[in-house]
Amino acid sequence: MTDRFAKTPEPPYYAVIFSNRLKQQHDGYEAMGDAMARLALQQPGCLGAESTRDGALFGITVSYWQDEQSMIDWKRHAEHLMAQRLGIEQWYEHYELRVARVERAYSGPEGRREGL
Repeated sequence: MTDRFAKTPEPPYYAVIFSNRLKQQHDGYEAMGDAMARLALQQPGCLGAESTRDGALFGITVSYWQDEQSMIDWKRHAEHLMAQRLGIEQWYEHYELRVARVERAYSGPEGRREGL
Protein backbone atom coordinates (compact mmCIF):
# COMPACT_ATOMS: atom_id res chain seq x y z
CA MET A 1 0.00 0.00 0.00
CA THR A 2 1.72 3.20 -1.15
CA ASP A 3 -1.07 5.79 -0.82
CA ARG A 4 0.38 7.10 2.47
CA PHE A 5 3.75 7.87 0.87
CA ALA A 6 4.40 11.37 -0.48
CA LYS A 7 5.18 11.53 -4.19
CA THR A 8 8.37 13.57 -4.25
CA PRO A 9 10.46 14.68 -7.23
CA GLU A 10 14.10 13.87 -7.82
CA PRO A 11 16.28 15.47 -5.11
CA PRO A 12 17.33 17.92 -3.97
CA TYR A 13 14.40 19.15 -1.90
CA TYR A 14 13.78 19.76 1.79
CA ALA A 15 12.15 17.76 4.59
CA VAL A 16 10.70 19.21 7.77
CA ILE A 17 10.62 16.45 10.40
CA PHE A 18 8.24 17.15 13.28
CA SER A 19 8.35 14.58 16.10
CA ASN A 20 6.02 15.14 19.02
CA ARG A 21 4.27 13.67 22.02
CA LEU A 22 0.78 14.88 22.86
CA LYS A 23 -0.49 15.60 26.33
CA GLN A 24 -3.09 13.15 27.62
CA GLN A 25 -5.71 15.88 27.21
CA HIS A 26 -5.55 17.12 23.61
CA ASP A 27 -9.12 17.95 22.63
CA GLY A 28 -9.33 19.59 19.23
CA TYR A 29 -5.87 18.47 18.12
CA GLU A 30 -6.98 15.94 15.51
CA ALA A 31 -9.31 18.37 13.76
CA MET A 32 -6.64 21.07 13.71
CA GLY A 33 -4.01 18.62 12.49
CA ASP A 34 -6.24 17.51 9.63
CA ALA A 35 -6.98 21.13 8.70
CA MET A 36 -3.29 22.06 8.76
CA ALA A 37 -2.36 19.04 6.64
CA ARG A 38 -4.91 20.02 4.00
CA LEU A 39 -3.78 23.66 4.10
CA ALA A 40 -0.07 22.79 3.89
CA LEU A 41 -0.65 20.70 0.78
CA GLN A 42 -2.22 23.76 -0.89
CA GLN A 43 0.85 25.94 -0.29
CA PRO A 44 3.23 26.79 -3.12
CA GLY A 45 6.32 24.60 -2.86
CA CYS A 46 4.75 21.85 -0.72
CA LEU A 47 5.58 18.50 -2.29
CA GLY A 48 3.67 16.26 0.11
CA ALA A 49 3.69 14.87 3.63
CA GLU A 50 3.69 11.62 5.60
CA SER A 51 2.39 11.28 9.13
CA THR A 52 1.83 8.63 11.79
CA ARG A 53 0.93 8.45 15.49
CA ASP A 54 1.15 5.53 17.91
CA GLY A 55 -0.94 4.51 20.91
CA ALA A 56 1.46 6.27 23.29
CA LEU A 57 0.61 9.65 21.69
CA PHE A 58 3.99 9.88 19.92
CA GLY A 59 3.77 11.13 16.33
CA ILE A 60 5.99 12.03 13.43
CA THR A 61 5.07 14.17 10.45
CA VAL A 62 7.50 14.74 7.61
CA SER A 63 6.58 17.42 5.11
CA TYR A 64 8.53 17.92 1.89
CA TRP A 65 9.28 21.30 0.31
CA GLN A 66 10.87 22.40 -2.93
CA ASP A 67 12.95 25.18 -1.33
CA GLU A 68 13.71 27.04 1.89
CA GLN A 69 11.47 30.00 1.05
CA SER A 70 8.45 27.70 0.75
CA MET A 71 9.14 26.34 4.25
CA ILE A 72 9.52 29.86 5.66
CA ASP A 73 6.30 31.02 4.02
CA TRP A 74 4.42 28.06 5.53
CA LYS A 75 5.93 28.66 8.97
CA ARG A 76 4.66 32.25 8.83
CA HIS A 77 1.19 31.47 7.41
CA ALA A 78 -1.43 33.07 9.68
CA GLU A 79 -3.54 29.94 10.22
CA HIS A 80 -0.42 27.85 10.79
CA LEU A 81 0.84 30.40 13.36
CA MET A 82 -2.45 30.01 15.25
CA ALA A 83 -2.11 26.20 15.20
CA GLN A 84 1.50 26.45 16.41
CA ARG A 85 0.41 28.64 19.32
CA LEU A 86 -2.35 26.20 20.32
CA GLY A 87 0.10 23.31 20.09
CA ILE A 88 2.57 25.00 22.42
CA GLU A 89 -0.10 26.16 24.88
CA GLN A 90 -2.46 23.17 24.89
CA TRP A 91 -1.50 20.02 23.02
CA TYR A 92 2.21 19.15 23.03
CA GLU A 93 4.00 17.61 25.96
CA HIS A 94 7.22 17.88 23.94
CA TYR A 95 8.32 18.23 20.32
CA GLU A 96 11.41 18.29 18.13
CA LEU A 97 11.54 19.95 14.73
CA ARG A 98 14.34 19.29 12.28
CA VAL A 99 14.95 20.58 8.76
CA ALA A 100 17.02 18.57 6.30
CA ARG A 101 18.01 18.83 2.67
CA VAL A 102 17.27 15.57 0.85
CA GLU A 103 20.20 14.69 -1.40
CA ARG A 104 19.22 11.10 -2.29
CA ALA A 105 15.96 9.20 -2.22
CA TYR A 106 15.13 5.57 -2.97
CA SER A 107 11.95 3.52 -3.28
CA GLY A 108 11.54 -0.20 -3.05
CA PRO A 109 11.71 -3.04 -2.73
CA GLU A 110 10.78 -3.53 -6.41
CA GLY A 111 13.47 -2.35 -8.80
CA ARG A 112 16.08 -1.89 -6.06
CA ARG A 113 19.20 -3.98 -5.53
CA GLU A 114 21.29 -4.08 -2.35
CA GLY A 115 24.21 -1.72 -2.22
CA LEU A 116 22.91 0.64 -4.90
